[in-house]
Amino acid sequence: MTWLEGKTRNPTPPGARLRAYLEKPEILQVPGAHNAMAGLLAKNAGFNALYVSGAALTLSMGLPDLGIMGLNELSFISKTISRATDLPLIVDGDVGYGGALNAMRTVQELENAGAAAVHIEDQMLPKKCGHLNDKLLVTAEEAAAKINGEEGVQRPGHHRAHGCGRRGGPGGRHKTRQSLQGRRCRRGLSRCPRLS
Repeated sequence: MTWLEGKTRNPTPPGARLRAYLEKPEILQVPGAHNAMAGLLAKNAGFNALYVSGAALTLSMGLPDLGIMGLNELSFISKTISRATDLPLIVDGDVGYGGALNAMRTVQELENAGAAAVHIEDQMLPKKCGHLNDKLLVTAEEAAAKINGEEGVQRPGHHRAHGCGRRGGPGGRHKTRQSLQGRRCRRGLSRCPRLS
């Protein structure tokens, strides 16, 4: 049955479903899907969630992952994957397509497209693929402002899975946890279970 036939959607919001999977003791295996067909193949193989990679989407468009793809393209492709599979999506929100206000819009657009969780990188623009060297990071304050902003746009009745962390730099995640401790991030990255 396809999404065109209707009444095939799970009534539980994707963020709540993803959080329930993450709270189980076993490891949640999350394959990547760069389009709806890849998502359907993963669903038919028994996977319960999907990862929408910015690099995979950009490369599938024949472009390098250097911040060229826009939010509208990411939202459209995420929507087609969500619509076809009805699985919770973890979506690569790039750098939020700008500052804190842009990150807020990115989260809203992707949540409207069916995302259960969105991760926002803390690179400076123009960004590079996370696998490349010589990335420049925004300040810890700017990273915290983006996280604060995206948390403020959660829709009533929806539960969003939360993940945070820095992509690189000296000291990696441990240094970031220390540098963001006590900053404006309401959840407090020092308490983020993914960084513990």
